[in-house]
Amino acid sequence: MGFWKRILINTVLFIAIAGFFQSSFHVANVWIALLASFVLAILNAAVKPVLVLLSLPITLITLGLFSIVINGFMLQMTSYVVGKANFGFSSFGMAVLVSILMSLANVIVSNFFANSGVNGD
Repeated sequence: MGFWKRILINTVLFIAIAGFFQSSFHVANVWIALLASFVLAILNAAVKPVLVLLSLPITLITLGLFSIVINGFMLQMTSYVVGKANFGFSSFGMAVLVSILMSLANVIVSNFFANSGVNGD
């Protein structure tokens, strides 16, 4: 899936998940969600490979489940960059839960685009 398509999908997911967890996950507006999605993409490209490499032993021991914690940490870092007042989580556990929900939704959306023959890349 293309970069901008992924950015837009993550923006919509941020808004939708924030709507479900209003007291635990806050997104100020659509533009902040778009900014957070873009920041997350940049952090995933720049910082995440280093974190994955450094955490490889524990990731192997946990059979890959530690990658969920890394994704939650990436969302926390996004919150710090964008600003906790605009895009924030009540706890690290909430960031991990949002990362799980976003991962599941991205798998579903990716499969939809792959199976429907929509190829806008």
